[in-house]
Amino acid sequence: MPPIEDHPLRYKLANELHARPFPTLTAPSTAVFLALRTPTDVVGQARDAEMAHLTNLLDRFGAAHPQPGATHFTCALGKHTLKWEMHAEFVTFTVFIDRLSTRAFDPADFEVFPDDWLDAAPGKRITSALLRVDRMPAPEKALAELSDWFVPESIAMCYVLDRSCLVATDFRINTAGHQCMAVFVDATTGARRIGRVVQRLCEIETYKTMSMLGYFRAKNIAADLGSLEAEAGKLMGQLRSDDEGADSTLERLLDLSGDLEKLIADTSFRFGATEAYEAIVNQRITVLREERFEGRQTFGEFMSRRYDPAMRTVASTRARMMSLADRAGRAGQLLRTKVEVARSAQNQALLESMDRRADLALRLQETVEGLSVVAISYYAVSLVGYLVYPLAGPLGISKGMMTAGITLPVVLAVWWMVRRIKARI
Repeated sequence: MPPIEDHPLRYKLANELHARPFPTLTAPSTAVFLALRTPTDVVGQARDAEMAHLTNLLDRFGAAHPQPGATHFTCALGKHTLKWEMHAEFVTFTVFIDRLSTRAFDPADFEVFPDDWLDAAPGKRITSALLRVDRMPAPEKALAELSDWFVPESIAMCYVLDRSCLVATDFRINTAGHQCMAVFVDATTGARRIGRVVQRLCEIETYKTMSMLGYFRAKNIAADLGSLEAEAGKLMGQLRSDDEGADSTLERLLDLSGDLEKLIADTSFRFGATEAYEAIVNQRITVLREERFEGRQTFGEFMSRRYDPAMRTVASTRARMMSLADRAGRAGQLLRTKVEVARSAQNQALLESMDRRADLALRLQETVEGLSVVAISYYAVSLVGYLVYPLAGPLGISKGMMTAGITLPVVLAVWWMVRRIKARI
């Protein structure tokens, strides 16, 4: 039998499920994370620049290059390991160092990325982080160290993955410009599980930051949206008022709808991306399977207090725009109906006026017809009189009597002839 023909995307579809594998890490170690956001005006067109930037870094260490079109790549970078990932709006670099610095979260660890290479980046830093991975100490010692490293009022710490790891961060940017995260692992925790935890923490930080872009976009348009809602309220209040013409109100409503549609178009991508990033953040926190540590807040609790209100603001702003667009559409339909009714009344009045004018014209035409019969009859009687005057003598009738005798028949004949011509026309 001939082989079954494969769909051209069969292998790509299967391999996509295994893309972006998790790193493998042992404790103690350090992860240095960097996320660069692609410029907003070249999203989807910066692949070559981002790949060239990666290649520049690899060439400095004599590392192998990724395959053309690759969106993720892992290789040795000198003594360390580099994991690179390209996403729709950003690209991430994570360097894994198999040691811990003497100083917790030492900014010198970030020097794995050369300064001139960072300056030549095609995008802007959206976030960077230092992750410290160490063996699990006693709870009292862990609490003391974490309280010393992080701001107490913001710190979130919890056991994850059946208490195999203890993770903590305060989601703040330190004086060196980086987020700091601590991961304590149990002695029985495998390298793949440690890698998954570190990867999840980096993803939570990245997607949290990217989703917050939508929050500040919502804040920036709050004044414009408020003025549009106020203007829409005024216009809708005029639907039952005759103070201003419906045509003028409709024109103003169309201008408002145009401004609103532009605002929706300008924010639809950012708000849609924010919704997707929020879902990823919540999903990443869920799969960590958090358990409370020493009565401190978990990542989920921190997000519910600080992060979720921002996301609800974005969702509310998006809902307000959609609601306003629907209201403007309904108001526009009502105004168009009002305009059409007014125009129908004007057309009816115009038709009635035309009917009156046509009736007057008909009466005038009939009057003219009567006068034309008299005029034609006058000339016809004269012509006929010239024909019958020679008969007046033999018949013994005067010309006056002869003219009087032919006048009525001639008038009737002319009237009948005019009626026939009118009927034919």
